[in-house]
Parts: sequence; structure tokens; C-alpha cells
Amino acid sequence: MTMQQTPLLMSRILGRGAVLDPAIEVVTQQAEGTHRQTLKETWDRANQVAHALNAQGIEVGDRIGSFMWNNYYHLELYQGVPSMGAVLHTLNIRLSSTDLEYIINHAGDRVIFADEDLLPLLEPLWEKIPCVELLVICRHGEGGESSFENQIDYDDFIKDQPIEFDWPDIDENSPMGLCYTSGTTGKPKGVMYTNRSTYLHTLTESLTDSMGLSSLDSLLGIVPMFHAMGWGLPFAASMLGCKQVMPHRFMLPDIFLKLIEDEKVSVSAGVPTIWQGVRAALEANPEKYDLSILSRMTCGGSAPPVEMMRWYWEKYNVEMIQGWGMTETNPLGTLSRKVSKRSQIGISEDKQFENVAKAGLTMPGLEIEIFDEEWNRLPHDGEAVGELCIKGPWIASEYFNDDQPDKFHDGWLVTGDVAKIDSEQYMIISDRSKDLIKSGGEWISSVDLENHIVAMPDVSQAAVVAQPHPKWDERPVALVVMNEGAELNTDAVTEHCKSIFAKWQLPDEVIAADNIPLTSTGKIDKKAIRAKLDEEGYQLPDLR
Repeated sequence: MTMQQTPLLMSRILGRGAVLDPAIEVVTQQAEGTHRQTLKETWDRANQVAHALNAQGIEVGDRIGSFMWNNYYHLELYQGVPSMGAVLHTLNIRLSSTDLEYIINHAGDRVIFADEDLLPLLEPLWEKIPCVELLVICRHGEGGESSFENQIDYDDFIKDQPIEFDWPDIDENSPMGLCYTSGTTGKPKGVMYTNRSTYLHTLTESLTDSMGLSSLDSLLGIVPMFHAMGWGLPFAASMLGCKQVMPHRFMLPDIFLKLIEDEKVSVSAGVPTIWQGVRAALEANPEKYDLSILSRMTCGGSAPPVEMMRWYWEKYNVEMIQGWGMTETNPLGTLSRKVSKRSQIGISEDKQFENVAKAGLTMPGLEIEIFDEEWNRLPHDGEAVGELCIKGPWIASEYFNDDQPDKFHDGWLVTGDVAKIDSEQYMIISDRSKDLIKSGGEWISSVDLENHIVAMPDVSQAAVVAQPHPKWDERPVALVVMNEGAELNTDAVTEHCKSIFAKWQLPDEVIAADNIPLTSTGKIDKKAIRAKLDEEGYQLPDLR
């Protein structure tokens, strides 16, 4: 007996929620109130988008750019563009015009959908991106003009189109999504997701032992939909029939908290800096918001401080789930929850937070290993530190039209992270390889120092970077942002670090900072910090 060889296509799952529970809402924050439409209306409009693009001559494999916030228009593109066999290329709105010009041309985007408030960012590009034939403007009642010669408003573009599209039966390895890495070194690199890879990623993300996303959830997606396909959450939520809540351009802690309360949000996702901002808003006004429905928050992009995760649990009974992944992994690689295995039932709360401090356990279907410089596998003993590599059905095997052989080795993606794996198979990130500090032949983890400093009272953010040293090659320097009204005590920071770090691992300098620069995806921008220190002629004191 043989089984049906049905291709794994996104068109087969993205409309499922709309069919099963059509009246559930998609809620988008607007300047005045919220915009609401049902899952059924969203799926109908996704079908209309496909018809409109088809009429424009868009064919299977063509790239469609989106330059947008998290909102209902963007969700319609997430559903309609992949289902019709085209490729949704989510453009990072925080990139420079130089990077955007390169990316749009490299991808060959034929149509760009853009939110009206973002049009000024595209204005310098119009003479430089000849591949773009049409601009579709998403209106939110705020005005916004573009000089691009061929443009149309989104609602006019799909008007009068049928609400049922005959989705093509294409190869499951056909591309459906394209994301570019933020280009910290060299030109941005494109990662092309396929129908098969994203279909499998969507199923895995919905597992109980994964993010545990369920049709019963109300999901507030804060992680940008232009960053690694919004961590795949719009796809999983569309398949399951979750209520979806979207902040649009209103990326403020008080807006998030009001949406959580008003829309009975049970799960959310964002980078650590988002959750630190939300915490500050809650501490400033602890009685203002009712978070009783919120049960879990997924945190990724960089390691969240354990002290912050514990604070959310103790104050609001909200579990923070740490995830690790990258654009090249679709992005889900590992997840860590307080209790992740049957054998952990009954462990102490301290042990639970030891678990969640780690980057987590590998998702089903993936393999993770650490290697030394000669590509020998290293033991999973929690001590050996090596180059982290990963492979599996939703892991990139190459970049889009860009040969980068050093990023792939013998079927493995070389992540650029340095990690260890313990005897319980938890992966623990030591650092990005480029952010490790090599001092006197020994490695110092900037991540470990940052997380320890952030655990101090009244510390809002911390960043640790390497600075050149004539004797020791490199030494760590810490930038610290304090909560409003608090003053930095550099000696106290050093004493605090002495509790778990050796003398040679301590920062040689602790500097008060008003803010810490972030990358386009909300991570600490260490490249910018190092450049600023160099620009200011910063000299490390020769303390050793």
C-alpha cells in the first residue's frame, strides 16, 4: 500500500483557520482605535490579492516586495502571495537606502506593497530600482504620497476581484518567501524559504512541546513580519485559526499592554529589548493593566536576562520562552521552557530557571552539533565550546544567487555562533563568534557579562564589546544604561561581576550610556558601539 504523494504547499494550510472558525478577528492598531476584520474576510482578500497580481502578470516564482509594519494588509500578503506560487520578499524597513537598493535589485522585486507612512523611505530609490513595475500603497487614513509613476492604492488594486483563486499545484520545493540577513558583514545575503520548508516549520512551531500555539490563543505578534517571516507566527496562526493582534507602527510598551488587556492576548513574541521596555512600563504603573489572560511570551533574537524572565513569572505568572534561531533557519532552531521533559516534573524553581537560561532543546527534525577548528565533533558535556552547526528540512543550504561556501560545510549550516551542548542536550550560546573577546589567548563571553550586569537593580541595558589592547590583544568594555533617576556606580558593577567571573574576565572599563544602539532587528549593535568608541579615540587603561 502506498500513501498519497501530496506536495506540501502553503496554499493547503493557510486558509484552514478561516474555514474552521471564520468569524474570529484580526485586530490592527490604528492612529484612531483599531481596524477589525474576520479570518474569513482576510482569506477572501488574500485570494483577491492573488487575482490582482495575476492580472498584473505575476507568475510562479516572481518576487513581491512588502515594505510594511505588522498589520492586516501584510497578513493578506502572507496568505495570498505564497499560495499563488509567488515569493513574498519582506523588506526590512529599518535598513539604509543603500542596502534596500541592493536587496530590491538583487531579488528582482516586480511589485512593492508599502504602508503609506513608510513611503518617504522609498522616495530616494525610485530611479535606482528599475525592476519594480508597480507600487501598491496600503492606506491607514493618515495620508502619504509617492512620486513613483505607476502606483495604486491596495483596496483599489483588489477591488472587484473574485474571492476564490484556484491555487496552482506546484513543486513543494518552489520558493515562497525571501528574507535578507541584516548585513553586519559585507552585502546582505538572501535566504529563500520553500513551500516544503515553511510547511514543516509551521507544523513544528505549533507543537505542544514547541511554542504550544493553539487555535484557542489570541496572539500579539510584536516581532516584525519583515524579520525572518515574523518567526513564522503569521503562518501558524493562520493555519490554526488564532485571533491575531497586530500593533502596526505603534511600537510602544503602553500600546502593547493595552492590546494585551483589550484583546485578551494569551501569547506574544518579541526581542528582549521589547520585553525590557514593557517591564519598565509595568513597573511605572503596576496597577494599570490586567495581564491575567497572558500566559507566555516568546523571546528571541538575543539571550534574555534570566532576572527579567524570573520577574515576569513572579509578578504576573507569565512564562517567558527563550528561542534561538536565525534568518537561515526559517527561524526556529531551539526552544527552552521552564519544564521541557517528563523527567523534570517536580524540579525546583531555581532549576526551572536554569533550564530557561539556556538556548534550548533542538526542534524535532533538526540536528545540532558543535565542532572544533578541524571539524571534529565535540562532546555534549556542557564544557566543550565549539562552532555551532545545524541541519534539517527548514535550514538553508545556500544563499539566493550568492555563493558563500564558508557558511556551509558538508551539509551543515555554519551559524557563526559559538556554543556548548550539555549532557541533557540543551544548547547554550556562548557568543557570536565575532563578539567573543580574546584576551591573552583566552575567550571571554560578552553575552555572559551582559546578562550578569543587567541582573543588577536599576540597570536597564548593558552591552559588552572588545577593545584592542597592546598587551592582551583585546579587553572587555561595558556600556551600561540605568533606569531613569538611577546613577551608575562603576565599582558596584565590578564587584557584582567578581561574584562569578575571574579577575581577567572583568570589564576594564564600565561606561555610563544614555542608550545602546540597536540593529534593524532589535539586537545590540556591537559593530556601531565599537565604531563609536574608535571614533571617540577611546583608549583602554592598561590595568594589567
